[in-house]
Amino acid sequence: MEEQLRIFDKEKNPIGVASRADVHKYGYWHEVFHCWMTTRIDNEEYLYLQLRSPNKKDCPGLFDITAAGHLLAEESVEDGVREVEEELGLRVAFEELISLGTLSYQVETQQIINKEYANAFLYKGNHDFNDFALQVEEVTGMMRVKLRNFEQLWFNQTDSIIGYGFKVDEHGGRELYENRLGRSDFVPHEDTFYEEVIRKIKANV
Repeated sequence: MEEQLRIFDKEKNPIGVASRADVHKYGYWHEVFHCWMTTRIDNEEYLYLQLRSPNKKDCPGLFDITAAGHLLAEESVEDGVREVEEELGLRVAFEELISLGTLSYQVETQQIINKEYANAFLYKGNHDFNDFALQVEEVTGMMRVKLRNFEQLWFNQTDSIIGYGFKVDEHGGRELYENRLGRSDFVPHEDTFYEEVIRKIKANV
């Protein structure tokens, strides 16, 4: 059975339940869970980004929030922490997360109309790449970038930044690599979305 999501009007009043396909077809507002993960290495703050599977229907092969997903109709915000374990293989308690508030945004492409209320959280961990056990149907790699460089990218102080990470190949092996990332390598959001996220993360690290 297709995922069923709670839907809302633009004032965030609940108006019912709809299938995930209809949510994106008709542009209903709905809830998602976002978890941004940072780590500190040699007094430098780093941000982890996931590489979406090339087989994903939406935004394949682009870099995205560390872990994220839709909240189902019967789920609470606290239930959203399951996304961290499902996608990344990390067991994280909801109490370990720092709330970054709710972000609202919308993105329209030829394929979907996506209007989301994102319950955003920060997880300050001390994990390295060996700790990740990826759900390769969803995520095929992880990338680590300096938070200050990520800020420079989205505040238009630079056109590209260096990231270091790994990708999972078709045989399940891991390939370490370094790559230069520009804004077009990320899931499309308004610049103001990334700017707000960065400000909220910096206030809590």
